[in-house]
Amino acid sequence: MTAHPPAGSALRKPLRLWPGVALGVLILVLRYLPPQIAPRLFEPDTALNVTLFAFFGALLAGVLVLLWWLLFSRAPRVDRLLALGLVAVGFLAGPLVQDVSITAGAMGFLYPILVIPIVAPAFVAWAALTQHLSDGVRRKTMAAAVLLAFASVGLIRTGGFTAGMKHDFAWRWTPTPEERLLAAEASMPPPASASAPAPASASAPVAAPASAPAAVPSSTTAAAPSTAAPATPGSPEATPPVAAATSAAPMVAPPAPVLAEWPGFRGPDRDGIVRGTHIATDWNATPPVALWRRAVGPGWSSFAVAGNRVYTQEQRGEDEVVACYDASTGAPVWHHRDRARFWESNGGAGPRGTPTLSGGRLYALGGTGIVNALDAATGARIWSRNAATDTAAKLPDWGFSGSPIVVEDLVIVAVSGALAAYDAKTGQPRWTREPQGEGYSSPHLVTLGGVRQVAFVHGEGISGVALSNGAVLWANAWKGYPIVQPAVIADGDLLFNVKDGLGLRRLSVARSASGWTATERWTTLGLKPFFNDFVVHGGHAYGFDGNILACIDLADGARKWKGGRYGSGQLVLLADQDALLVLGEEGQLALVGATPERFVELGRASGLDGKTWNHPVVVGDRLLVRNSEEMAAFRLPVTAGSASSSVK
Repeated sequence: MTAHPPAGSALRKPLRLWPGVALGVLILVLRYLPPQIAPRLFEPDTALNVTLFAFFGALLAGVLVLLWWLLFSRAPRVDRLLALGLVAVGFLAGPLVQDVSITAGAMGFLYPILVIPIVAPAFVAWAALTQHLSDGVRRKTMAAAVLLAFASVGLIRTGGFTAGMKHDFAWRWTPTPEERLLAAEASMPPPASASAPAPASASAPVAAPASAPAAVPSSTTAAAPSTAAPATPGSPEATPPVAAATSAAPMVAPPAPVLAEWPGFRGPDRDGIVRGTHIATDWNATPPVALWRRAVGPGWSSFAVAGNRVYTQEQRGEDEVVACYDASTGAPVWHHRDRARFWESNGGAGPRGTPTLSGGRLYALGGTGIVNALDAATGARIWSRNAATDTAAKLPDWGFSGSPIVVEDLVIVAVSGALAAYDAKTGQPRWTREPQGEGYSSPHLVTLGGVRQVAFVHGEGISGVALSNGAVLWANAWKGYPIVQPAVIADGDLLFNVKDGLGLRRLSVARSASGWTATERWTTLGLKPFFNDFVVHGGHAYGFDGNILACIDLADGARKWKGGRYGSGQLVLLADQDALLVLGEEGQLALVGATPERFVELGRASGLDGKTWNHPVVVGDRLLVRNSEEMAAFRLPVTAGSASSSVK
């Protein structure tokens, strides 16, 4: 394709357009076609690799467009230099007019990933459409086309993306779900207030790490738990007025603690196993029944459950919130607030950990390191620390994500690759373990060699840590940035993972007169979890390999089956009936057989809308789910002989 100069203009060589046109078409194909078709054609790992190859291929083709214009287009030197200058201005000035979610997205790569496939084809189109215009008009329209293409990215924001690189884009001027929730709160009548000072001995100082927002004294709001009507499904305005209450310890003796059926992250043993519940699997005939839905602040917390109370963590503006809700209606009971906010562009705002119930108290770790001990009945703060300050741990890319564990008189929390143990009653530090690489896994209580200890997966591998003083008993090196929990199998061996793509390792830990040993039995790529926890059942492990479920044999790590696309979701095991209850990444519910013979989906139902990374909870016949926008309760269809829900 050759363009001829307009009549009356100075003679110049015609533009060589065909390389630019070919590259422009290639960019559009690479940028928009593979992300749509790859998930339907390939296995998850391959599909993601194809998508990433397409993204970076489009970026390379965009660079080649610039090289074409500078070296091979035959454009006048002034036009070539002008284009180079406009591209430099666009890249430098773009972040000044963009939403921070675009500038910081994908570890800073989102802006070029988005803008180059817009600017390069727009520039080629300009060159083709203006080839017969005068030099002055062409240069003015060049400036307009290039700068408007760069500026177009300033019109959007993203709420993050899924593990498969699917973005949650929205117009920049539309309110976020969190903003809608805050607006609904602001429209409520002002609450009545009451306050009382906390006893001097009940609270330890709260200090924030240098890289995190400072924590200020917290406040607690409470509401009548059982008289409020259920929330209107999907309505952010469904939060009733709340009344401020004291953040001090209660002045009267609290009632006896209610047994926590689901005391914290992944259940009583932190293994994602539900016992005593049998689900009717014909969900076409008897699907799960939605009991209530309620808007919730962002965060990736799961639930703790005791009686008719459910506890979770969320973000509301500049306040990090630990919240208690009525399990029957979803009505708020109390909110404890700290002035702190964690945000990163991939996952958004909010805390990542799940609170833990023990002895009538609720222990929570926030996204910036704040550790709170709260009265589970009232939300009153008993003591507070900052584990990041206490351990000198650096705030990692995805925030402090561990969930506290309570062992005897200790509360143990993980902040990235560090551990901190506190006196459960007073909050006084008992011991700390220095940071060992980046990590997002939670401390895990195990008994190995007859010794109760914490198995802790960190950036350098896994260690067994003594409860008494935090000393390392044994270790196995395997570098990564671990997220998922380890698991103890029937013969006492450990399964653990340190990074997506590296698979699972089986470790045999033994104690002898000469000390501890930790020996690798096998490492398999048959099951490669990322941030999606796996379960162990009947000599097999079940979990997400990419975004497809898989089953492996614990004897040798060999894969038994793989099937079912649920994105990067989460699951729990219904052990009494050999079934997995899956909460997919897009909020869908599924029931899958937990047997090694083959993949069988037993039932499927609607759950939540939008990206869902939070772990589901099953207590009796009650299913609790949430994501960064809403939470919901479902009554599961049960069979005869199944334990009924303790939540009335």
